[in-house]
Amino acid sequence: MRKLLTVILITLGCATFCPHQALALMFSAPKPTFAYTDASGKKQSVEVVDKYYPKKIVEPFAKVDGNIDPKLRRAATIAEERARAHSLSKCWHFVKEALVAAGVVKSRPQTTLAKQAGQELVSNYGFKKLPVSNPYEAPVGSVLVYGAKRAAGHVEIRTENGFVSDFRSKTPSRRPLLGVFAKS
Repeated sequence: MRKLLTVILITLGCATFCPHQALALMFSAPKPTFAYTDASGKKQSVEVVDKYYPKKIVEPFAKVDGNIDPKLRRAATIAEERARAHSLSKCWHFVKEALVAAGVVKSRPQTTLAKQAGQELVSNYGFKKLPVSNPYEAPVGSVLVYGAKRAAGHVEIRTENGFVSDFRSKTPSRRPLLGVFAKS
């Protein structure tokens, strides 16, 4: 009994005075690595990726185009500040408000459906359709308009590290892209 008590006290004492080492011994496991020889003959090793990130952005940063109105970048910032974590199904409303608040447009666009946004921005507000078919290649501040057969569609603004409308996203909408619009 005395020996058992002594062993317990010594173990608790070590754990008390050396908590980091004791925890490290109990809980840490080495991270698995993959070793290989590269093209130049050097031996290399890398950590094995053990988590899957389904919405990881492939091209994280958008380019800033100097030919585009700087107010559009301000609209992207305003939209980011006002965006929610999840969609409220009011994408065109939030994008309209950001464009007005940044001074890109003087009056609020009148169309109700998001898929009609591109036509209105071009005909009434001096926007131009950019020759971009990949949403990741859209410059910061550009307005991306998506179509839908029976639904209202979707509108979002390209930010430096993703897309924003009534919510933030690292990936663009999966709907068909109708066009990327910007003002010079």
